[in-house]
Amino acid sequence: MQFIASGRARLTTEVVGRGTAVVFLHANVCDRRMWRAQLDAIGATQKAVAYDRRGFGETRAEPEDFSALADLVAVLDAAADGKPAILVGCSLGGRIALDAAIRYKSRVRALVLIATNVAGAPDPTYTPDIEKLMTQSKQAEASGDLDRVNAMKARLWLDGPLAAEGRVAGAARDLFLEMNGIALRSPPYGADVDIRPFFDRLGDVAVPTLVVWGDLDFPYVQERCRHVAAVVPGAEKREMSGTAHVPSLDRPAEVTALISEFIARHAG
Repeated sequence: MQFIASGRARLTTEVVGRGTAVVFLHANVCDRRMWRAQLDAIGATQKAVAYDRRGFGETRAEPEDFSALADLVAVLDAAADGKPAILVGCSLGGRIALDAAIRYKSRVRALVLIATNVAGAPDPTYTPDIEKLMTQSKQAEASGDLDRVNAMKARLWLDGPLAAEGRVAGAARDLFLEMNGIALRSPPYGADVDIRPFFDRLGDVAVPTLVVWGDLDFPYVQERCRHVAAVVPGAEKREMSGTAHVPSLDRPAEVTALISEFIARHAG
């Protein structure tokens, strides 16, 4: 474990193994533990790194305006041995990884993007059935009942809006609820003031890139991932069947295999 200073934050960071740094960036409904299986497997041959962003997991931060990208750079400074790193990001973690590849080209060796967010992408549109679920989610948030909100987040992001509620059960669901529960109850930590739209700059990504998404995820997320794969030069793509927004939780072995194979070709 390392505790990496960035501004008024101490980013709780886990490092496993030695070799090329592979830095994992979690989704906005999880923390670094969403990558447990990948850290253990990839840490056997490379240096696998995962950290909790501000407001998540075990990281502690005093309230301040901040840059999530600068936090990532602090982690790279501490853990990447001065060499370019492979970045693996899910959802908002993917957005930060993509941003780094565009703005800090020399720091990034390759990208794995899972259900990635993209700053400046078009606003999502919903089918009537998904719109109903989104309304229920907003009602849960308005109620102030955080357990109800947490259950709804699991319904939308773990099960997927196109799947039955409770599709993912057992330890994976328990971990999701624990991770997101911490985030929901996090004290105020400030605002990310360094978000620059780059949807129209995806062609500037100049590193090997793998884009992954699940066919049970929101349709707009799937379409966004297809767009990224089509526009980033030379990007590879993989649609996973029977999973949604955080496949590392319910399909860990398959996600590990995808990332491991990609890393084997690009770790250098």
